[in-house]
Amino acid sequence: MNARPSSLERLLSGHRRVALDSNVLIYLADDFAGRGQVAGRVIAALLERGIETVLATVGLSEVLTGPARAGDIVGFESLADDLGEMGLRLVPLDASIAEDAAWLRGRSRFDLIDAIHVTSARAAGATVFLTNDRGIASLPQLEVVSLDDLIA
Repeated sequence: MNARPSSLERLLSGHRRVALDSNVLIYLADDFAGRGQVAGRVIAALLERGIETVLATVGLSEVLTGPARAGDIVGFESLADDLGEMGLRLVPLDASIAEDAAWLRGRSRFDLIDAIHVTSARAAGATVFLTNDRGIASLPQLEVVSLDDLIA
């Protein structure tokens, strides 16, 4: 009997560039709903395999909002440093991505932030977007994978 590769193994072997949604990093930082360990294992596996991991710059703002909202400057700076040391490639919002996001938002149910995330991922050449937002659907040239689907 041939064992079917796990969802995580398929993610690791089938893609050379993976984009992250901010919620994956928020889980890692806060261990939200017990998903922090899973997010940590997935991100560590991506980095160990040399899979480029990208994040829209708007995602950096989203991740850092928690400690900012709490007034935790030490936590804010520590988290910013940790994110910087992860080796994530930040994808800046430029006019092309903004136009693509506007088109996607106008033609679908995406909100603006999610549209920026996925269009940034596509612009960076990512072939998969890792999120835990079930409202984000796969697009041409961008498979959407849910973090919860990697829990096994």
